Amino acid sequence: PVKPVSLNMNMSMPSWFDIIGLSPDSQEDEAGIKQAAENVKALIDQEVKNGIPSNRIILGGFSQGGALSLYTALTTHQKLAGVVALSCWLPLRASFPQGPITGVNTDIAVLQCHGDCDPLVPLMFGSLTVEKLKSMINPANVTFKTYSGMMHSSCIEEMMDIKQFIDKHLPPI
Repeated sequence: PVKPVSLNMNMSMPSWFDIIGLSPDSQEDEAGIKQAAENVKALIDQEVKNGIPSNRIILGGFSQGGALSLYTALTTHQKLAGVVALSCWLPLRASFPQGPITGVNTDIAVLQCHGDCDPLVPLMFGSLTVEKLKSMINPANVTFKTYSGMMHSSCIEEMMDIKQFIDKHLPPI
């Protein structure tokens, strides 16, 4: 959806939720994040109604979309095949319990990718996120890849890693 974003001087732009700041201690749009996650869960429900089993669905996104994908996968009641989280962070991280989560996605496969020169979402955010994820879900299922020289963007190597992840976790039926 298009909505005003605080970080963008309140100008409207495509955005899943409001972004107030870019530091780890910035206030977060809790209501907006939770509503956006409910919207994605409704999309999953619709795909299931269309005949696609939830365990054949991979959520994925870049930046804010990757953050939302992680949050949604960790809070949904639908068993998912995996998450592709690119150049992002885990929103509302303090709302999750210390240690393993409960629910259907404790063994979910996660591919998290980040450029080592990202000026918008620093690599440190990705590193902190992957450590948090490894404490919450099966750490053997969490893969963190970094790309030398990549900024807040993507590259061919990252796209090939995503393709391999999808091929592995959504094999032909």
